[in-house]
Amino acid sequence: MFDLIDFAIAGGMFVGAVLYTSVGHAGASAYIAVMSLFGLPPATIKPTALTFNIFVSSYTSLRYIRAKLYDFRLVFPLLIGAIPSAFLGGRLAIPSELYKPIVGIILLISAYKFITTKKDKESESREFRILFVIFVGAVIGFLSGLTGTGGGIFLSPLILFLGWTTVKGASGTASIFIFFNSIFGLLGNISSVGNLPSALFLYVPSVLAGAFVGTRFGIQYFNHIGIRRMLGVVLLIAGLKLALNL
Repeated sequence: MFDLIDFAIAGGMFVGAVLYTSVGHAGASAYIAVMSLFGLPPATIKPTALTFNIFVSSYTSLRYIRAKLYDFRLVFPLLIGAIPSAFLGGRLAIPSELYKPIVGIILLISAYKFITTKKDKESESREFRILFVIFVGAVIGFLSGLTGTGGGIFLSPLILFLGWTTVKGASGTASIFIFFNSIFGLLGNISSVGNLPSALFLYVPSVLAGAFVGTRFGIQYFNHIGIRRMLGVVLLIAGLKLALNL
């Protein structure tokens, strides 16, 4: 039923889910990287990554909410902007020659974040302007729906840089944001689910198992910097492959 390549992809998905969910992300960048390295077409990559995001972020959101590691005051205006724009981005089908370099750049940004990561210091959150937060949510939501990413890789560092929430609060906030972004990004182009891979029933348990491990690790122990840097190298290779159309 499944071949060796399917199990290799599932293994990569599991590792990506562990590492990403430990910081409140759903892992779309890792899933896209794995699928790109194994040569899956963009028409399959986008809906598959969004589908995984929905499964994973639904679980991680619940775990982070229960642990009170989220900031509803921030996530609500973010979603006001993100939901309609994620739907709009999902409706747009960009050709492969444009999709690959755009996603490649996103993976390179993600790789840079992981390779240069340092242990974040906790600090008090600052006040923010609601209209600007809505605008930020709209921009990230559109990009998420367009490319099949959840937006967490952009949202987390941005809200921490701007001081809108604490390090711990960023994890749950990003997870909730990714969940809704992924749902409406996929709804924007619901017909794309016809391109989901036949091995989906192998991949979904793999990412959920990774989410179980990663979320538990993230809530209790937080990040292992060395492992995150290794993930950054994988994302770097996949990003270069897509950006340079290799």
